[in-house]
Amino acid sequence: MCGIIGIVGTAPVADRLVESLKRLEYRGYDSAGIAAQVNGALERRRAPGKLRELEKVLDASPLVATTGIGHTRWATHGAPTERNAHPHIAGRVAVVHNGIIENFAELKAELAAEGHVFESQTDTEVIAHLLDAELNTGRPPLEAFKVTLDRLTGAYALAVLIDGQDDLILGARRGSPLVVGWGEDEMYLGSDALAVGPFTQKISYLE
Repeated sequence: MCGIIGIVGTAPVADRLVESLKRLEYRGYDSAGIAAQVNGALERRRAPGKLRELEKVLDASPLVATTGIGHTRWATHGAPTERNAHPHIAGRVAVVHNGIIENFAELKAELAAEGHVFESQTDTEVIAHLLDAELNTGRPPLEAFKVTLDRLTGAYALAVLIDGQDDLILGARRGSPLVVGWGEDEMYLGSDALAVGPFTQKISYLE
């Protein structure tokens, strides 16, 4: 079972994202990564193996940001490599995902026919491409997100960043759990209460 954490706020998030991912190590994982809004643009850091490998990447190339998402992955579609590690980015979208998108092969073939180029073997990357395509039609982020979700068959918990939307994380769930944490000048998303536990005791479980 993969782990998700997201923080949108006013204080640096990179170290706290990793701290939360460590609290989710009990779920088991084979790769990890974070993505963040850095000066209005998306950046990410990923590594196969244990979280200490991701920490080494961050030591060498820090992320300084106040909005970000993180993920620990247990491989389902695709081997446990950096390329298959979350977050996945397509165009203006970064996404982390728990669950399985059952119709991803059909969606991937459709998107590839439209010119989308995929970097990974995962079902998750399809979500990023779908949402980016909807944004390119001119839809606002929330509307584009809803249209994207309607295309997905299967189970998911999602946390999404959109390039240039510095104060926004989009989240949704179907079948897989997702928790919202409420803080002062900050909000959190997590795959369970342990993920947001270091930051707040005020949480809501999404229905």
